[in-house]
Amino acid sequence: MLLALSLPACSSPDAHAPVFAQKNFAPFSRTAAVAVAMDEWRLWGMHVDDDWGAHYTPDEATMPQRQPGLWQRVGEYWWEGMNANEPDNAYSGLYDAHGNIVPVADRAEYAWSAAFISYVMRMAGAGINFPYAPDHAFYINYAARAAKGEIADPLLIAENPAGYAPRIGDLLCFGRGRARHISFADLPTTESFPAHCSIVVAGRVHQLTLIGGNVDNDVSMQHIPADDSGRITGPPWFVILKVQYQAD
Repeated sequence: MLLALSLPACSSPDAHAPVFAQKNFAPFSRTAAVAVAMDEWRLWGMHVDDDWGAHYTPDEATMPQRQPGLWQRVGEYWWEGMNANEPDNAYSGLYDAHGNIVPVADRAEYAWSAAFISYVMRMAGAGINFPYAPDHAFYINYAARAAKGEIADPLLIAENPAGYAPRIGDLLCFGRGRARHISFADLPTTESFPAHCSIVVAGRVHQLTLIGGNVDNDVSMQHIPADDSGRITGPPWFVILKVQYQAD
């Protein structure tokens, strides 16, 4: 006699997240997002990169994301930051989804800076409606469409750095490689593009402090100049993603 097997229903998008994030034990707050980002920075050794990688030379033996304890942490960013149906959620800082070591020369194909931001937002309580993605362009374009009124109750809204002073907890983004010269006016784009976003964790007169993942293959802090009103003063940042927190 054959027994009928019942196949499990499709997993919820947040099936890989811990219960406290799935059920939003606390409101989605900028305080929580900054605290999560800061804790990750401390875990990685509190690296500060204010020369923007000018003297950084990748070395397989010393690359932070490939070290024991840290490559697994990158794996947690992918697993918990991505939605459960996202195939990239099985990556880590050293291995691909099949357990093959990623050659240093190919690491850009497994860039994890967007996974880091997604992880921070998920752990801070953003819930299932945040546009979690393995590439920053996805949520930059989401925020740009939101700014045009095309998304109801958005969790991100794109702001032009020329007229908006970022708040703590906002995301600052710039284009990389072929997208280096993309501007705010170009958004939203019809195609994906390489980019990087970091979260603002502190601000003072004439300076903002950011934390980003996969900066020098690390979780790094950076400082950027601001003017008297708190606006950023120049490139490479071309868009600010205003995060719609439920609480400060």
